[in-house]
Amino acid sequence: MTTPETRPIDRLIAIMARLRDPERGCPWDRAQDFATIAPYTIEEAYEVADAIERADMGQLKDELGDLLLQVVFHARMAEEVGLFGFEDVAAAIADKMVRRHPHVFGDAVIASVAGQNEAWEAHKAVERQVRAQARQGGGPADDTPSVLASELDGVALALPALLRAAKISRRAARIGFDWPDARAVIPKIAEEIAELEAELDNGGTPAAIEEEIGDLLFAAANLARKLDVEPETALRRATTKFERRFRRVEALAGERGVGHDLDVLEALWQEVKAAESGRPGP
Repeated sequence: MTTPETRPIDRLIAIMARLRDPERGCPWDRAQDFATIAPYTIEEAYEVADAIERADMGQLKDELGDLLLQVVFHARMAEEVGLFGFEDVAAAIADKMVRRHPHVFGDAVIASVAGQNEAWEAHKAVERQVRAQARQGGGPADDTPSVLASELDGVALALPALLRAAKISRRAARIGFDWPDARAVIPKIAEEIAELEAELDNGGTPAAIEEEIGDLLFAAANLARKLDVEPETALRRATTKFERRFRRVEALAGERGVGHDLDVLEALWQEVKAAESGRPGP
């Protein structure tokens, strides 16, 4: 199947083709389709992010390999039904990178990161308009009414909810639909909390309470965006911090024979927080 001169990527593509072989392949790999593999693709992307968060470069190499396998898997399934193959995927992204960097591969001049960001978004806007026209089936040469692309087009539904909230609101901000600064978002958060409290006071339905919680989280995601904080990263780190502290509280409670007394557990929590900050405990 391979020779000593075979490039690793070619070897990986050949391995996937063998795994999907109808007669000699792996039963599990043959049974998969795009929908069943998609959750693994998402999981592998998160594992890449986790390795980066932990600064584990050895693990990052392995996780990037796992993520690359997902790309090869999807491309192989597409090739089997005559849609596209791995080479087409690589060619498409290479073409896109050249197209979106005319200041590197062409004659355009962009002198700053901010200028590059503006140019990048302008290129993406044009591409969204082209895709919208293609979905309609019309084009510049026919009489079909033009379809306007939305600024919100292309934000994947499968993104984590906080990340998608930040992306959606960032897109809306491009046409000026935004708060003037971060501090202006804080009253909106207070408003959403008040609306949630009103629902609770009035015996709101589960659906109404869920809606208010969603509005509160969306406002919080906007505050993070205005402060240039990635909300998904911030929440992940906050959860990690809680987990670390809670495990220490559990250990102290066990050492001291503490039961489920909330006041005592809260005191232990404050002790753990003080120890982490270097302040003397109570």
